[in-house]
Amino acid sequence: MAAALVRFVRGGLGRSFNIARSSCLLQQQIRAQSVSTESPPTIRPKDAVTHNQLAAFGEYVAEMMPKYIQQVQVTSFNELEVMIHPNGVIPILTFLRDHTNAQFRNMIDLTAVDIPTRQNRFEIVYNLLSLRYNSRIRVKTYTDELTPLDSAVSVHFAANWYEREVWDMFGVFFSNHPDLRRILTDYGFEGHPLRKDFPLSGYVEVRYDDEVKRLVVEPIELAQEMRKFDLNTPWEVFPAHRELKEPAPKLEAGENAPEKK
Repeated sequence: MAAALVRFVRGGLGRSFNIARSSCLLQQQIRAQSVSTESPPTIRPKDAVTHNQLAAFGEYVAEMMPKYIQQVQVTSFNELEVMIHPNGVIPILTFLRDHTNAQFRNMIDLTAVDIPTRQNRFEIVYNLLSLRYNSRIRVKTYTDELTPLDSAVSVHFAANWYEREVWDMFGVFFSNHPDLRRILTDYGFEGHPLRKDFPLSGYVEVRYDDEVKRLVVEPIELAQEMRKFDLNTPWEVFPAHRELKEPAPKLEAGENAPEKK
C-alpha cells in the first residue's frame, strides 16, 4: 500500500512538472515570436460608409438648426464637428440630447483652446457621446476674454466641473453657472495659467515665513542664474582637462620606429 502511494505521488509530481515545463517553453516561444515580428502601428482605416453617414447627419442637423450652425465637417475620416454661434450653445446641446436620431446624452469632455492671434481667441469644445447609436460628435464655439457663454449645466450636469476648470485655467466666464469658482488653483490666485500669454514662472511665489508662522505670497523674484540661458553644449563650455597627445611621426621607407622612453 505504501509503495503504491509513493508511486502515485511521484507520478503526480512528474506530470505537474511536465505541465509546468511545457507552459514555460510555450511562453518562451510566444515571447520570441512577438520580439521577432513587430506588429505594425494601429491606423484608423478609412470607412466610406461611416464617412457618408456622418456627413449626411451633419447636413441634417445644419438644416434643422440653420440659425446657430455655421459649419459642419467630418475630420480624421469619422469625427463629426459642428461649429456654432455662441448664442446657440443651449439650443444645439438640447437638440442633440433630445432628438430621436441623435440622443447625445453624455457629455464626455468640455475644454478650451487659446489662439491669441484670433479676434475671439478662445475656442470652446464640447465632446458628446450617444450610447444609443454608439456615436460621438464634437461641438465648437468661440468667445473672447470679456464675452460670457451660456452655461451648459442646465442641459448636461456633467458640465459643472468642466466649466469651472475652463474658467480657472482660461478665464472664460459662463453665465448662469450655479457655482462658478476656481477648482485647481488656490484662493486669490491671479491670472489664468493655460493662457498663452501667462508666463511659465507665474507672477507670485508662495513660501512659509518662520517669523509670522504662515504662508506668504510675494511677487516672484528670479535669481540671475535662472534668467541666464546658455545654449552651448557642455563640451563647448567646459575647458579640456586632457592634454593633447603629440601625433606619431611619419616614417619613411626603411626607417624604424623610435623607442618609447
